[in-house]
Amino acid sequence: MTNDAHGNAVKSVFLDYATVSHHDLDPSALQRALPGLVLHDVSRDDQIAERIAGCEVVLLNKLQLTRALMQANPQLKLIALAATGTNNVDLVAARELGIAVCNIRDYCTPSVAQHVLGVILALTHRYADYSRLAIERWQRSPQFTMIDYPVRELRGRVLGVVGWGVLGQSAARACELGLGMQVMVANRQGGERVAGRLDLHELLPQVDVLTLHCPLTPATTGMIGARELALMKPDALIVNTARGALIDVQALADALRAGRLGGAAIDVLPQEPPVDGSPLFARDLPNLLLTPHTAWAARESRQRAIDQMAENVADYYAGGRLRRVA
Repeated sequence: MTNDAHGNAVKSVFLDYATVSHHDLDPSALQRALPGLVLHDVSRDDQIAERIAGCEVVLLNKLQLTRALMQANPQLKLIALAATGTNNVDLVAARELGIAVCNIRDYCTPSVAQHVLGVILALTHRYADYSRLAIERWQRSPQFTMIDYPVRELRGRVLGVVGWGVLGQSAARACELGLGMQVMVANRQGGERVAGRLDLHELLPQVDVLTLHCPLTPATTGMIGARELALMKPDALIVNTARGALIDVQALADALRAGRLGGAAIDVLPQEPPVDGSPLFARDLPNLLLTPHTAWAARESRQRAIDQMAENVADYYAGGRLRRVA
C-alpha cells in the first residue's frame, strides 16, 4: 500500500485505461499498489492537465506528457507507462525535474508471435479472398473447388526479420518450428554489422516474407519505401507489427495495387488513430490485412501489462529502479 507522509493514499490516475482493458482485466494489483487510483477509460488532450493536477503518480499508455505538464505538477514523482515505447513522454524533462519514469517489457511476446504466424498464413492461403468467393460464387461453381487465388507452401521459404529483439526472435522461432521456414536477419539500420546478418538491401531480394520488429528511430523511419519494395520478390509478403512510420504507406499501397508485392499485413500506421485517413484504406488493394494495432492485445498480454505496472509502482516506493527509463 502506497501512502504519503500523512498516511493518506497518494493521489494517482490512469489516464487511458481503456487502451489496455476492455472491461476484461483484473486491476486489483494496481489498486493494491495505488489505493484510490482513479481509472479513466479515455482522456482527451485538453483533459490531461486537470486530471493529473495534484497527482503523485500518473499511469498512461499513449497520451503525451510534456515538459509543461510536468512543470505544472511539482508534486509528480512517478510516471508509469503501459507500454515499452517512451516517445510520448519528455524523458529529458522528467530527468531534469526528478520525475521517475518506468515502462513495461516483454509482456506481449506470445500474442505478437501468434499474430505474425496467423497473418502470414492468412495472406498465403488468401483466407479473406476465398471466404468472399465462397459466399459470392461457390453455389454456382461447376466444380467442387475453386482455385482462383494462388496458395503456396511456406516450408523452406525465407523469413526476413528486421529487429532481432525478443519479439523478432519469438516470431522467427514460431515460423521456423510451425512452418519450416528459413530465417535471415537484417543488420540494425545505422548500427554496426553483425556476422551472419545482412544489410537491408541485401536481405530484401531473398525473402519470401519480411517481418518488422524494430523501434522507430531517425535511422528506421521510412526504411521501407518505394526503392526497398522494388527490391522484393513480386510475390513476397510484408508484416508490420512494430511502428507504422517504418513503412512509406503510399509506396506500399502503390506496390500492392500494381501487383509488385504479394500481400501485406499491417497492424500499425504512422498516425494512430488515423483521423486523416490512409492510402491503405483504399478498397482496391489486393491481399491486404489491416488491423487496428491489436497484435499485442491478447487478454493475457494485457493483464501482464497492468501487473508489470503495479510491480513498477511498488518497486519505486520500495526504493528500487525496476524497469526505469528515467
